[in-house]
Order: sequence, then C-alpha cells, then structure tokens
Amino acid sequence: MSETTKKKFPLWARILCIVLAAIIAIFAVLGITIACVWGNEIATVSSFTHLRERNDENDEGSVYSMHVKGGFYLDKFREQGGASSDTELIGFITQNITKGLIDVSIGESDVNCSAFMAKTPTDDILFARNYDFDKTNVCITICDNPGEGRYKSFSTVDLNYVGMDVDEDVEGLMNKITCIAAAYAPLDGVNEKGLSCGIFMSYQGEDYSLNGSGTVATDQKQEGKDNFTSTTMQRMILDYCATVDEAVELIQSYNLHDSAKSSFHYMIADATGKSAILEWLPAENATDKTDNDGTARVLKVTYNTDAMYDGLRSAGDFKYQWITNFIVNDHENYYESNDEKFGWDRYQHIYNRLSAKGGMVEDMDDAMSILSDVGRRTWNGGGGVTVHSVVYNLTEKTVLWIANENYDDPTAFYEYSFETGELKLHNA
Repeated sequence: MSETTKKKFPLWARILCIVLAAIIAIFAVLGITIACVWGNEIATVSSFTHLRERNDENDEGSVYSMHVKGGFYLDKFREQGGASSDTELIGFITQNITKGLIDVSIGESDVNCSAFMAKTPTDDILFARNYDFDKTNVCITICDNPGEGRYKSFSTVDLNYVGMDVDEDVEGLMNKITCIAAAYAPLDGVNEKGLSCGIFMSYQGEDYSLNGSGTVATDQKQEGKDNFTSTTMQRMILDYCATVDEAVELIQSYNLHDSAKSSFHYMIADATGKSAILEWLPAENATDKTDNDGTARVLKVTYNTDAMYDGLRSAGDFKYQWITNFIVNDHENYYESNDEKFGWDRYQHIYNRLSAKGGMVEDMDDAMSILSDVGRRTWNGGGGVTVHSVVYNLTEKTVLWIANENYDDPTAFYEYSFETGELKLHNA
C-alpha cells in the first residue's frame, strides 16, 4: 500500500475493512455450508403453503400443501434396515431431517376409513378413499424429485402424526421443518406409475373395542428381515414400486410393526386394474386363533381376482374391490357374526353401489359421491369427520381431493396431475 493510500485510509479504517472482509467470508462459508446441508430442507419448507383455513366451529382443521425436495434420506433409511418401532423412526428422522435440532413425535389416530377400486366406461382405473377421524390438520405432500430409481408421488398426511397440535395452525420455522417428516407418514397416496395405497384400522385382538383400545398391533420378528412401520411401508411402496406385484414382493421381504399401538390392514391398486388387501393374521397352524400375538402373524394377501368374491359378482363384472375396518381374509371364520365386523354397514353400502353397475362408476365425481355416502358426518350421524376424501385416477395419473366432507363447496376441492405437477382448485 502506497503512502498516499495510507494517508487516505488510516489504520483504524484498514483494520475495520479487514474485519468486515473476514465476517463476510465467514458468512459466505456458513451460507454455502447451510445450502449444502439443508438445501433440500430449505426448499421444502419454502414450499409449505396454507391452502384452506381451519373452521373450529365445524371441527375442521387447516389444509396445507408441501413439495418435498430431494430424497428425504429414504434410501439411507432402507439401507440401515428401516425401523421396528415409532421410537426408532423418530430417532432416524430427528438425526437426519432435523439434524438433531428439533424433537419429533408421532401421534395416534383411529383410522376408521373406507376405500374401493372401480373402473369408468372409458376404462380408467380409480382408487377412492375416505380418511375418517376427528378435527386435525392435514398436508398434501408431493414428492417431486425423490431421486434415481424412485417415483414421484402424491400423498395425504395427518400432521398429528408428526406432532402438530390439532387445535392450532402450523406456524413458525421449527414447526414447518418438523413437517418435512410428513414424507414418512402417508395415510394414502399414488405415484407417477399409477400405483396407490391406503391404511385402515383392522381392530385385531380378542379384547378390542370400537374406540380402538384393546387392539393388538402387528409386531413381526422373523429372522433375516429388515423392518418397517405402518406408514413407512406405504412410503416405500410409493417410492419403489410400480405395480401391485412389485409392492407385495417388497412387503414380503420386511417385518411389519404397526404404528401407534393399533392394528391395521392395507389396500393397494395399480393402473392395470389389479388390487389387493394386505392383512397380517395367524398362520394356518397357529395355536392362538384369537389373534392376540402380534409377533406370530404372517402376511395374507386377498386379490380382487380371488374366488371369495365370485358369489358377489356376475361373470361380466369388473373385478372391483372394497374395504372398511374388519378382516377380509377368511372373515367368516375370523368372526362369529357380522356384528363383530367394524364398518360392516359401510362395507355393504359400498358393495351395493358398486355391484349395481358391475363395479363401474361414471367418472371421478361419481366415485366421490360413493365416498360422500359413507362420510363420517353422513353415515348414521356419526361423530367426528371424514378429514379428506380422495379419488386417484390410476390410468390418467390425476387426483381429485376434498377436505372435511365439504362436497358442496367448490373451494374445498383440489386436483393434481403428474403431467403438469400442478396442484390447484378443481375446475379453476
């Protein structure tokens, strides 16, 4: 530095410039580090959007949407052998997604729901589902770019599952970061290949009651198998499978550990028109026919083409399938009477609607009308609410979604298309 420059910039000014340059450099390095470590998380949180306001007078929570960027460490989760409990899953999420800075919890839910698979006159395959519960906040969770060997997906998550207060809106940066864990908790969903899935309570165990207490969770412990919980099983189906057969093959290679101390069964369907109900039941040679040992259960698959449906369909009927909240596989031997089958009345109503037209529905709106028939507010004046109803078009790869049984409110309907990647108000 020349003498002239030194005179223009005294020592204190030069020192200040050096300090400022050092601070700027530190912040630049810090910014680069944050972008590298938290880049996908930042982009995901930035996409978190409040779609629909809560209505506490009608017991309706808020509706959000979120575009999950990146692979959210699912490949790593699979490589480590999954998780055999909610506690293990929370530990993985906390370590990887929130980087140990934010605690995550998993709530409980009574998933008293209905679903069916049907076909339209134009041969579109539809999978329709109701999520029956109480007031809660939900998030439409879209995984845009999960990575090589995985599929884009659309799913719905009850944010109670990731610890969000059902009586409060999701606000604040920390809560929104926590909601990234929603990727691990889909209640139902569909991927870009047209494979869909859903979870439903099954009320297993001799001492079950209709409020869910006394149920025995599936807790398999077969040697040599990795593990997954209820919702992580669905997440892996959506990300890694294109057909029902691929999904069943994947599921058979894992031990299932049902979440939230409840028992569940599941339904999957694909764009070919194949569907299946997945249930974990005592083996054929089991001594405990009361199904009170969740560790001894084995997977039993009931396909829509199975002979058990032959007496319910005529030769020309489409091979439709439907589900509520009782065991379907060998149900005549599992229960002493229909009175023990939770959701039997809804099951019969859905069957009556579908069988009247051979498993055909006119379109997605017609399928939604069947869901509206058995919505929680409508059906027998039951308490609670159907938090969301959704129809997945597995052929066209589109979605029709509605919040809180507002079937007459156009502002409650949303649609999504994998082709455009756009979530918008229906017919907007």
